[in-house]
Amino acid sequence: MCIVGGGLTGLWTAYYLKKADPTVRVTVVEREFAGFGASGRNGGWCSALFPKSTSALRRLYGDDAARDMREAMIDTVDEVGRVTAAEGIDCDFERGGTLVFARDTVQRAAAQSEVDEARAFGVDRLELVTPGGHDDPHARALAATSSLAASFDPACARLHPAKLVRGLARVVEAMGVVIAEKTEIVEWAPGRALFSGAGGEGLISCGSLIIATEGYGAQLPGVGRRILPLYSLMIATEPLPAELWDELGITHGTTFSDYRHLLIYGQRTADDRFAFGGRGARYHWGSSIKPDHDRVDRVFAHLERTLGELFPAARGVEVTHRWGGPLGVPRDWHPTASYNPRTGVGFAGGYVGDGLSTTNLAGRTLADLVGGGESKLTRLPWVNHLSPKWEPEPLRFVGANLGLVGTGAADLEESVTGRRSLAARLLSPLTGH
Repeated sequence: MCIVGGGLTGLWTAYYLKKADPTVRVTVVEREFAGFGASGRNGGWCSALFPKSTSALRRLYGDDAARDMREAMIDTVDEVGRVTAAEGIDCDFERGGTLVFARDTVQRAAAQSEVDEARAFGVDRLELVTPGGHDDPHARALAATSSLAASFDPACARLHPAKLVRGLARVVEAMGVVIAEKTEIVEWAPGRALFSGAGGEGLISCGSLIIATEGYGAQLPGVGRRILPLYSLMIATEPLPAELWDELGITHGTTFSDYRHLLIYGQRTADDRFAFGGRGARYHWGSSIKPDHDRVDRVFAHLERTLGELFPAARGVEVTHRWGGPLGVPRDWHPTASYNPRTGVGFAGGYVGDGLSTTNLAGRTLADLVGGGESKLTRLPWVNHLSPKWEPEPLRFVGANLGLVGTGAADLEESVTGRRSLAARLLSPLTGH
């Protein structure tokens, strides 16, 4: 068994393969080091979020399949907690749910609609938080952000992603998995992969080959236009005093966002920092991935300004860390866990930034698919989904960056008109809704 990519998808797949059959030989090939990509530098949301909304899943697959997918995602949050505890992976895992703030009347209507839809479908346990008693930390968070309301989803845990992925790498190596770091796959076909590393070139022969490269797959032969690398950037502040966190109403384990269209996301870290990120960095011609793309001063300034606007009491705190990296976006915003038993080739990815927990579900699903048995996981609707390819350049460059401009324009439109954005409605079929 050869797995291309030493991020969470590859490592979770290796973990569950070895759990199912300790005698199976698994090699994970990683161009940099385990956890180098999005797996080690994301926002730390171990959530039940899935790029395709519940309403989109229902339209595509029907109520039963959509319900199975949602239940599987919610269970995955618990599964990550169970495994990290059982394997002694200290990754600051704490389940505190997600608050999504509604800061104007348009956003409040969106929050109410989301909660109503969840209640009607009966799987996700969303609640609408409204201003209330001072002793309620959620109510304090509403006051701290001048929000009219918020939705609260209990199916999310805060964790430290780099600690998770490096801890998982140590666990699978102890199970007998070989992780070949600083080794690049330059060509692959069913049953074989040609690699290049510090020791020269070589050939891996394998019964099964799993491609688990997420956004970096855009640079891999045989994947290319099936994935688009879109950058997300983050900042982290200095540690903040407990008195300020008490005023802000963000408890340990709670993650947060709001209902704007240009996505933001944040958490209170175990050492009491804000870790805060968001979109805004442009797509680069030819699906380019370079270290220079990880740092965009304009976006960092936007994130710092946005954090201060969201939490005025935290304005002026020192930002001590800035970083970023690419995530993987399929053309239809639909992730997949796929395996062809005839060729022995599998693929998982396309998480659109919702991969911290979805990678675990992918690993369990791929292990079942490779094992050849049918299970509840192998019957989930995302299994063997094939997304269309992205358009060639220059259409891909124009379309991806127009979409980015459109989300920003939607937020501006709503702030000016006080009504749901027409631009957002036009973009929604392209963004998984």
